[in-house]
Amino acid sequence: MKNSSKVYLRKNPIYWILLIFFMFLSFGCKNEVENGKKMRIAVARFSHETCTFCPRPTTIEDWEFSGPPSRELFTSKQGYIGGFKTMCEEYGGIELVGVLSPRGARGGSSGSWITTEAFDKYSGLIVDDLEQAGHLDGVFLSLHGAMAVNGIPKPEAELVRRVRKAVGDIPIMVTLDLHANEDHELSDATDAVFIIKRYPHYDTTLIGEKAARVMIKTIRGLYKPTMATRKPGVITPSVYQGTGVSPSMEIMERARRWECQRPDAYVSVAFGFAYADVPDVGATVMVVTNNDQELADRIADDMSDYIWRRRESFAGKKLPKTKEGVGLAVEAARAGRTPVVIADHSDRTGGSTQILEELIKQGAENFCIATLRDEKAIAKIKANYKVGDSISIEVGGYSDKFAGNPVKIEGKVEYLSDSERRTMVVLLFGKNNRVILTPQLMQITTPGIFSRLGIDIETLDIVVLKSRVHFRRGFHETGLAGAIFEVDAPGWGPADLTTLPYKNIPKDIYPVYKKD
Repeated sequence: MKNSSKVYLRKNPIYWILLIFFMFLSFGCKNEVENGKKMRIAVARFSHETCTFCPRPTTIEDWEFSGPPSRELFTSKQGYIGGFKTMCEEYGGIELVGVLSPRGARGGSSGSWITTEAFDKYSGLIVDDLEQAGHLDGVFLSLHGAMAVNGIPKPEAELVRRVRKAVGDIPIMVTLDLHANEDHELSDATDAVFIIKRYPHYDTTLIGEKAARVMIKTIRGLYKPTMATRKPGVITPSVYQGTGVSPSMEIMERARRWECQRPDAYVSVAFGFAYADVPDVGATVMVVTNNDQELADRIADDMSDYIWRRRESFAGKKLPKTKEGVGLAVEAARAGRTPVVIADHSDRTGGSTQILEELIKQGAENFCIATLRDEKAIAKIKANYKVGDSISIEVGGYSDKFAGNPVKIEGKVEYLSDSERRTMVVLLFGKNNRVILTPQLMQITTPGIFSRLGIDIETLDIVVLKSRVHFRRGFHETGLAGAIFEVDAPGWGPADLTTLPYKNIPKDIYPVYKKD
């Protein structure tokens, strides 16, 4: 029967018509690639997480501290752009056009409001490059979503609008960080938005691949992005957003479940960045479907309602304050649960001595502060001391109004690097206590820094990290930490958001303002 079916097909004229058609189509596509007529997709990056409560604005000088804007965006296979590039290479026949883009700003999220001058300069460079790029089939923008700019309420949406004006009606797709603050203005301006689902952020490469897949299918006419956006009305501190704990874990699992049930749907949730005083702050749901508005709305409503139902367990938790939290850590260390990690999550400028002071006051021993920002102390040490010298110096306590008091260290210089951009100093004092000084806020996410500085972390009793969740990849998920305490010390990144002087956020957002 099988052979007779094949004979019948080959005698049927429709069979030969279809065969010739598909052969022609295949030859045509191949010919296009061979003749250089590739699909052309422009790629740009403009990313910043802005803590608007920090004292220092983010200027052009900060953006160009590590170098001028560059078109060299494809040097890594990792990250949003790396994933996008890898997927395009797998499809083949695609030319990626690097667009002149700023690098990361000095100090990261320790910088406050981005100046209008800086935003206009870099968005202008991106637009100018796009206008000079020739024919384009699509534009991919690697953004963050929590950028805050003086005089521009919703900068990512404004950037996309400027890009749209330059390139016209071609697909524009965006990737965002999980901490994005966005609303419908962004989804109205772009064709599709994709947001990572993990914190710590392990899936940036994966989300870049997804964005590329949808971009290519859209350009080929196989996918018509259709979006729905919702704001659940919930704002959460970053320290509660780790996706390895509840309810963050269940929220993202619900999004993945929808994607499993509806393979053409992409369900994104941004938990938001609470330390930006902007009108679109808080959680956002963004759903992309293939030309199915009813499905997009249904999924977006479900996700938004679920987040609202979980608001108390998500945003209403409490953490120990400085004295209590340090006491718990000291007690755990004395019980042998070492190394104990203290997450000084609220220090957004990096120079707070609140926990250092309390450790000394409570008689803690064998601890390490990793790290304390103090560019003034570093300059003084580099000018007057060398490794092994005895030293008496005050450190920290001036980076912002929550920085505490300068702490006098009487000890010796254990380590001193001579790099201009990567300067680090280690001071040894008391009963095997250390403080690592850096010129800027440094969020330690893995224990690698300790071995580089000659410190055996497994022999330490207490380690203090100025991190919220990212430290868990190197200290919790590896089984290294014997105990972890998130301490709500004073700072511009508190767990209790009701203490922040908000002026621009919605007046019905939980838990800062509670709905009736």
